[in-house]
Amino acid sequence: MSAVVVFIETDGDQVGLVSQETLTFARQLGDPVYALVLGSATEGVVADCREQGVAAIFEAANEELGAYSGAAWGAALGSVVDAVGDVAAVVAGGTPRGNEVLAHLAARKDLPMAANVVGIAAQSADGLEVERQVVGGAAIENASLTGGTPVLTVAGHALEPAPADAPGGAAVLPFAADLTEKDLRARVARVQAREGGDTSALTGARIVVGAGRGAGGPDGFGPVDALASRLGGSVGVSRVVTSLGWRPHHEQVGQTGSRISPDLYIACGISGAIQHWAGCSSSKTIIAINTDGDAPMVTKANYAVVGDMHEVLPALLDQLK
Repeated sequence: MSAVVVFIETDGDQVGLVSQETLTFARQLGDPVYALVLGSATEGVVADCREQGVAAIFEAANEELGAYSGAAWGAALGSVVDAVGDVAAVVAGGTPRGNEVLAHLAARKDLPMAANVVGIAAQSADGLEVERQVVGGAAIENASLTGGTPVLTVAGHALEPAPADAPGGAAVLPFAADLTEKDLRARVARVQAREGGDTSALTGARIVVGAGRGAGGPDGFGPVDALASRLGGSVGVSRVVTSLGWRPHHEQVGQTGSRISPDLYIACGISGAIQHWAGCSSSKTIIAINTDGDAPMVTKANYAVVGDMHEVLPALLDQLK
């Protein structure tokens, strides 16, 4: 079988959860599996890769790659693909960065790409047919990738990460990516932490606590932040919240925001318009908290609490103590 190259994202001293799921998925596509790490391949990262059966880890040595740049990281991934040679597929997790980096790679090399893949329908010498989420996960379509090495991102939590039958060698192979000045024109210049719950990587979060107009204003998110922090989750909001300037756009869940698929989504004071539902319908379990028992979010949720979020959330936090 031909090799599979996987772009992985790290979370501290380990491979991120969505990337672990992606490595499990990638083993279905080919052998051996190679991983690209932008940054340092720490002992924890190497151990996770070894458990996932990764044969080798390409570690980019370029200092310029320390700050995120979709174009530059895509170029680095392209360097790995060129070095490996016979590649059956290039894969990444369906995170904001995973989707952007692989889109750059596919555009540079004129390769077929599919995003939010959840399964493999068929694989042959002529190409790859995959199943992928569309319409915010409300439907599954089959996409045929032909005319070059398939490039795809795997929808978050499409499967559970599982160790390989046999550990991989996970040998660390430092390399220098071939970058140009043009590759580095757009990159992250500064990162600033915010107070409150963790709102990063909504697409990879296992638990999301969402809030809408029912929050009442910028000052109404204290219990939402506290609950997300208590549960180890992320905060998501509806479009009206960002339109009113109550919260930043990167927290928005919906058709024009992030599409999430957590194990648990707690929607507080969100009516559940179709645009928002398109972004959260893939959640495994949805709990709605709303004063309107006929709101679409309440009627579509797995469980619902008809009540004021400003009364329900403090009571819930008190119980979680």
